[in-house]
Amino acid sequence: MQQCTKNMSHKEDSEGKKCSHPTGLYASIPRTCLPIVYHPDYNITFMGLEKLHPFDSGKWGKVIRFLKEEQFLTDGNIVEALEATEEDLLVVHTKGYLNRLKWSLVVATITEIPPLMCLPNFLVQRKVLRPLRTQTGGTIMAGKLAVDRGWAINVGGGFHHCSSDKGGGFCAYADITLAVKFLFERVEGISRATIIDLDAHQGNGHERDFMDDSRVFIMDMYNRYIYPGDGFAKRAIKRKVELDWGTEDPEYLQKVELHSEGTLNEVRPDIIIYNAGTDILDGDPLGGLSISPQGIVKRDEIVFRAARRRGIPILMVTSGGYQKKTARIIADSILNLHQQGLIGAEALEGEGSSLPVTSMLSHSGPAGSPFTAV
Repeated sequence: MQQCTKNMSHKEDSEGKKCSHPTGLYASIPRTCLPIVYHPDYNITFMGLEKLHPFDSGKWGKVIRFLKEEQFLTDGNIVEALEATEEDLLVVHTKGYLNRLKWSLVVATITEIPPLMCLPNFLVQRKVLRPLRTQTGGTIMAGKLAVDRGWAINVGGGFHHCSSDKGGGFCAYADITLAVKFLFERVEGISRATIIDLDAHQGNGHERDFMDDSRVFIMDMYNRYIYPGDGFAKRAIKRKVELDWGTEDPEYLQKVELHSEGTLNEVRPDIIIYNAGTDILDGDPLGGLSISPQGIVKRDEIVFRAARRRGIPILMVTSGGYQKKTARIIADSILNLHQQGLIGAEALEGEGSSLPVTSMLSHSGPAGSPFTAV
């Protein structure tokens, strides 16, 4: 995979704002690259241990493969993610929390893969945490790209259960909080952010981080009966939409449209962070909702169209999704956004046409699992 990041620009890193440390994550990206961020290191494979959690830890690479097969992406036009360094992580995380990740037991608890506690930490760092740090770097990079290009997609990320001092639900780093704080610190004109969190689970990590920050407006729509049930974190949600078990497309999509529009009408942000979890899919073992593949594609279109209509930059991260078919659905959704003129070079010219939602897969399967989730 050809690297699509070039020489860091210190000028971009300090556009009138005081930066806490030098970083490589705001590298200059050639205009020939699409603002789609990925690295093969996103994928977690280690002696089959990753199969002990329902999360498909290779889904990110599958998304890219599908997009290449459809000739939407090539190795030369993907933005290659960089791993977030400890200095980058310290913009949000406490030193104490990062030190706790040096204990394999702690990582095993966060990722819900108990055998990790028996492995030496250097292996856990290399095989589990480095992929998550690279995805975190990708989210931070995509934040700057979204501002520069009007939109960006990190094919990974969306670790919305992690806050500054606590991980959980397969989330070890607070990439959404980091992306927002990097923009606030480093990019002139970015002082208000809206998080639209449509993963099936409550995004308690970023909610705890932005509890008392009036610059951040949080809309969260989730299954009210599942993990994490964080009552304290709910106090940070400005627009809360709690769903019942088995919610289906018609009700779901109507609520997405109503509340996305309402959120963006209430406060006009400088950036939207869209947490686009696919664990809402019917049959997901953790989400408990009943949304079709076509419904997921339409959901993403609704959010991007609302952003485009207002000219607000949008960053999408992919978050949770616990069935093998979710990679295909994410790829189909990205292709649909392109067909609608909502992403791609032409997206900067206008809103695009209103074509029907494209070819999706059928849905199936039961719900219910002891695991928690991204």
